[in-house]
Amino acid sequence: MSLPRHQDPIVAIATAPGRGAVGIVRVSGTPIGSLMQALFGRQLKAREATYLPFLDQDHLPIDQGIALYFPAPHSFTGEDVLELQAHGGPVVLQLLLARCLEAGAELDAASQQPRLAGLRPALPGEFSERAFLNGKIDLAQAEAIADLIDASTEAAARSATRSLTGAFSEEIHVLRDALTHLRMLVEATLDFPEEDIDFLRQADAQGQLSKLQQNLQSVLKKANQGALLREGITVVIAGQPNVGKSSLLNALAGAELAIVTPIAGTTRDKVQQTIQIEGVPVHVIDTAGLRDSDDVIERIGVARAWDVIETADAVLFLHDLTRLNAIDCIAADAVIAGAIADKLSINVPVIDLWNKSDAVDAMSCGAGLWLSAKTGAGLDTLRHRLLEVAGWQSKPEGVYMARERHVQALHQVAGHLALASAHLASQAPALDLLAEELRLAQSALSEITGEFSSDDLLGVIFSQFCIGK
Repeated sequence: MSLPRHQDPIVAIATAPGRGAVGIVRVSGTPIGSLMQALFGRQLKAREATYLPFLDQDHLPIDQGIALYFPAPHSFTGEDVLELQAHGGPVVLQLLLARCLEAGAELDAASQQPRLAGLRPALPGEFSERAFLNGKIDLAQAEAIADLIDASTEAAARSATRSLTGAFSEEIHVLRDALTHLRMLVEATLDFPEEDIDFLRQADAQGQLSKLQQNLQSVLKKANQGALLREGITVVIAGQPNVGKSSLLNALAGAELAIVTPIAGTTRDKVQQTIQIEGVPVHVIDTAGLRDSDDVIERIGVARAWDVIETADAVLFLHDLTRLNAIDCIAADAVIAGAIADKLSINVPVIDLWNKSDAVDAMSCGAGLWLSAKTGAGLDTLRHRLLEVAGWQSKPEGVYMARERHVQALHQVAGHLALASAHLASQAPALDLLAEELRLAQSALSEITGEFSSDDLLGVIFSQFCIGK
């Protein structure tokens, strides 16, 4: 699985761009003793913070800071790792990065340390990739590093931490071990044909498979919740002009994000804001009022509104209670409702909302939720409704961060186990087909932690990391 580039020593700035109190330059490669000599004029003790000057080619200090040396294999990447903690100015960090590359080139020319030759800038995610390739973390844990950095809510951060510490991987390993044991029983029956199906019945293979399926559903349930914490849901507010779509966005966000006026067609393009409800990211998109228009710009806005409606996880179809008895308004809503239904998958919910409840006295209308974007009445009910359609469970226990690929892999496992169960339950089980379904299930399961992964998959995953991580 390791590529030639994985043998190169690498260096990168490991802190975010911009000014800060402290900035870090990180080097990974084995060995790096000669690099320490070039940068500090001395060797460092392992895992001991040392305050000293960082030297340029003429042995003049670039900066003074703390250096840390972690010898292989007791480091994050499993290789020799050197960290330079300097003042966090971008010029200082660029000078240190350039000095490391310059020192690497000097050592390359002198051929003092062949394995240090070719010190180069790290690719995005390459430090974490090496940690995975060197067995320091598995693939799910590596992905959790990026998820922890990108977490937009406290709940997402805590769930990513659980994955990083191995909670998700541990559950996958439990499933894998149970699946391995079941495969062993089936393979033994295939290897010794004189043993008939009674051998599997005596070992309660069906019971083991049923328990495995139950445990898988429990893991899948948590993974779905984790994927929701990571991805959130996209909610589009749609409706006729002047029904209060922009006011609703502002009310949900708690800020004046969209311009609100009595003039129809004020919103010409989508306005998006991410809010959180019980830690779940909700990407709310306000759109142009849906109507026919002679205005070229407004027509473009309406077309874009329909485009984002097609990508929604849920649509808030907003109605105006003050126009409840207006025949033309009722007819326009019916047309919009039909068009939304044509655009959306059957699984995408459309929530009817009746706005401006503060302006009317009657309490009779079609099905849906009453609210007032002006006063905030009904907003809590709407928030809870959004969590319901997203499939979120209030305060779920032990949720770990998961990605869509994890959820898809678990669904594949469930599909193969269902076929395996059908084979096993038949009067004359085809043991070779049963064994193949179990093998495919284990293969799909192993993709989650990276025990079986293609280089293409690794490239896609780690390319999404930030440089220096």
